[in-house]
Amino acid sequence: MKAMNIESSSLEAEILEQLKLAKLASVALAALSTSQKNFALELIERELLESSAYILEANQEDLNSPDNADLSHALKDRMSLDHSRISAMAQGIRKVINLADPVNQVLEGWRHPNGMKINKVSVPIGVIGIIYEARPNVTTDAVALAIKSGNACVLRGSKQTWYTNNAIMDVIERALKQSDIPSEAIQYLRDKSRDSAKLMLRARDEISLIIPRGGETLKKFITENSLIPVLGAGGGNCHVYIDIDADQEKALKIAVNAKAHRPSVCNACESILIHKEVKDEILPALVESLLKEGVEICADQEIHAQCPFTKLATDEDWAEEYLDMKVSIKTVESLEEAINHINYYSNNHSEAIVTENIARADLFTKSINSACVYVNASTRFTDGEEFGFGAEMGISTSTGYVRGPIGAKELCTYKYIIEGSGQIR
Repeated sequence: MKAMNIESSSLEAEILEQLKLAKLASVALAALSTSQKNFALELIERELLESSAYILEANQEDLNSPDNADLSHALKDRMSLDHSRISAMAQGIRKVINLADPVNQVLEGWRHPNGMKINKVSVPIGVIGIIYEARPNVTTDAVALAIKSGNACVLRGSKQTWYTNNAIMDVIERALKQSDIPSEAIQYLRDKSRDSAKLMLRARDEISLIIPRGGETLKKFITENSLIPVLGAGGGNCHVYIDIDADQEKALKIAVNAKAHRPSVCNACESILIHKEVKDEILPALVESLLKEGVEICADQEIHAQCPFTKLATDEDWAEEYLDMKVSIKTVESLEEAINHINYYSNNHSEAIVTENIARADLFTKSINSACVYVNASTRFTDGEEFGFGAEMGISTSTGYVRGPIGAKELCTYKYIIEGSGQIR
């Protein structure tokens, strides 16, 4: 480790103390009952709604900060709160409350030939570290899921939402003081520098798992610096493929919704592929609908020739996660070409096929490597709440033990509990 000055050394000592307290508190938290955990969540839900004016005032301070003046529209949309979004955050907590407790569930059980009973039982992971950017709702989602799954958590937000996150944490801490949750189990690092993130990533004795929520730059920084296992919360270069056997009305609704409903999120469509045999039929209506929504179109040479007002797409466009009102459109010769294109350019988040042909849909779902594959539905449904998880820690695009939305169940591991009557070997 590099030599540190007095200020940075003080920061390191303060953060390490927070991490150690979280580790100690995780043991007590893991032993709490479902009712104790749910009561704490009810208190957070209530305090969140009652303190909405306080949180919105802090959010405005972030939005009006000169440091955030040059942020993109997409990023400002992610960090913005209003009464309806705070209400949605509270509703997410309520949905987590209503979930079955994922802890202490017997996943499998059997008898050893000598009579011992062996059970595989779900248990919390321990301490989860969440490093995230510009999305205040991550704070409440992460805390709710951590408590429900019996995990302590350490959160480190971004400087863009500094005042908002601190206000939300004030509310959460006030609620937890009235509960049985150990106050040290939920830690927020109130530091803007990258030093705090680096300290988290090196604390493998205290933190069991790191989950990033943010852009590719953040994820690259975390994967390159972490000594702790990282559960990748992936970005989304998502695709909609309109097949030769597509219902064109469905195709039009799905493609436009996937792109334009909320373009700043990771489950928004970034590329639309169209089978050559239906291109001339569906393209005029598709282009008209996208332009009506204010979407800029980048097109392959064939479509660009038909629609010269579009921008000619480059290889970079096929790989781009725009997170904006912009989409690339490509003609493909076959289903197989669509599959190959998606698997090459996708970052394995969410892909959709629009088709009435069951066999072609089956081939698509089996061949696409992404975490979520849709048939005749918008990619916008890749979301923990939409999947019935109440909330999510993020979307995992890895091929590890967790893929897709990360809910309370996905924040549990397991242990084997063996009960005997004096057996020896």
